[in-house]
Amino acid sequence: MVDAPAEITEAGYARLEAVLTNSSGKVPLAHRFRALFELKGIATHEAIDIIGKAFDESALLGHELAYVLGQIKDPYALPILNSVLENESEHPMVRHEAAEALGAISSPRSLPVLQKYAQDPDTSVRETCEIALAKIEWDHDPANACLRDANPYSTVDPAPAITQGIASLHDTPESALTPKQLRVQLLDESLSLFVRYRAMFALRNIGDRESVLALADGFSDSSALFRHEIAYIFGQLSSPDSVPSLVKVLQNEQESDMVRHEAAEALGSIANEDVLSVLKEWSTKGPRVVRESCLVALDMYEYENSGELHYAAAPIAV
Repeated sequence: MVDAPAEITEAGYARLEAVLTNSSGKVPLAHRFRALFELKGIATHEAIDIIGKAFDESALLGHELAYVLGQIKDPYALPILNSVLENESEHPMVRHEAAEALGAISSPRSLPVLQKYAQDPDTSVRETCEIALAKIEWDHDPANACLRDANPYSTVDPAPAITQGIASLHDTPESALTPKQLRVQLLDESLSLFVRYRAMFALRNIGDRESVLALADGFSDSSALFRHEIAYIFGQLSSPDSVPSLVKVLQNEQESDMVRHEAAEALGSIANEDVLSVLKEWSTKGPRVVRESCLVALDMYEYENSGELHYAAAPIAV
């Protein structure tokens, strides 16, 4: 068991558990998110145990719980994530995130369960398992040890960005690749999703207007999983150049809920006045996961404009 930081007392853990698991039945979802990210910062085995208790009927929260377990990157969370992935009655959005989290932790122990569910009937679960398998293989290949450049966003990504020294399209060295060339690899549906994700994260790391517009072209892709990842990246970039495409995705009632929810959260991260009205509009209509995402995004909007140093810093109601 990992020792808890001195400042986290037993009472502190109990408070966070009560909030995250909504023991009173009255805790706003946004407050549960704040408790989750406080636990993410603690990252002890006790914190992981509490996160594992919080999976409930909210697909949005379940998705975020799995994401955080992957970002903590502790193999202690593997049994929790395995059980979520194996639960075929769970929302596919949550199961997909559990598979992605297994890839983030990158333990060879996860290969059997990922191989099994790489045959799953749900496309997003199946595709996520395929990407996670490729990532674990890449992570454990000694030839790639020198290719792991620092991630400027300090996140564990589903695939490593193309970095210096890697041959890419037509054997062109990555150092010569431009956003225009990376866009070609990004949009080439004949390539594996893992390879295309590598171009996606390379474009994120460049992060200029040309790269943002190239990423936005990915919203025309046939894979909802791929489109959802573009929206997630736009949340990281927080570029005003992505707002028109994100608003279009959120307002598209024919789009997958998984993609629309990620677009809503990205708009909350961008947090300018242009996004406020559309988030308020969709916080009261449409599928539950979209409504809840807009509510959380509005809370993120308030945080971004509050001057708080950390998203979990605000008082949390139990």
